[in-house]
Amino acid sequence: MSVTQIDIDDEALERAMALAGARTKKEAVNLALRFYAEQQERAARIGRHFERAQHWGAVEHAARLHQAEKDAR
Repeated sequence: MSVTQIDIDDEALERAMALAGARTKKEAVNLALRFYAEQQERAARIGRHFERAQHWGAVEHAARLHQAEKDAR
């Protein structure tokens, strides 16, 4: 763990602490950093999955099914 001194938006920090139930600024910042990293990792995994699905033809198939469903309405 490293010690870092930074300027933080007090209003955003207060909101994050209240929403997360964090008791300290440190807890809120660490929670937010972990949350952000997890979201970015999840987005990267979804992107890789989508790329693979394009090679399988799954994307085009899903688009055709979606269009057929819209046309049936």
